[in-house]
Amino acid sequence: MIQLISYLKRKPGTTHAEFLEYWHNNHGPLIRNSSAAKYVRRYEQHASVWPEPGSRMPEPEWDGVTIQWFDSAQAFYDHMKEDDFPAMMEDTDKFLDMTKTQFVITEEPTIVIS
Repeated sequence: MIQLISYLKRKPGTTHAEFLEYWHNNHGPLIRNSSAAKYVRRYEQHASVWPEPGSRMPEPEWDGVTIQWFDSAQAFYDHMKEDDFPAMMEDTDKFLDMTKTQFVITEEPTIVIS
């Protein structure tokens, strides 16, 4: 099992709330309904916890994190070969600042505390 972990940053000029609305109600369903989804074992959306209004705490560096689970590295590579994968990537340009969004592909985790 491998995971694609993505640290997401919203487009400049977009609020965190607007980012969440699009991410949850447009991008997530687009991924869920794609042919590439057959390779995804699990898709998680984790929204960053935002400081309360008036707080002196800085905003988080990223607006959210996705974790996509795949059975293997080959399954990850195969999902990118699906015909509708480019449409999913085009959709990311609608709400993400791709210059600040980061990705890492990880192996099966080592469990330290369970």
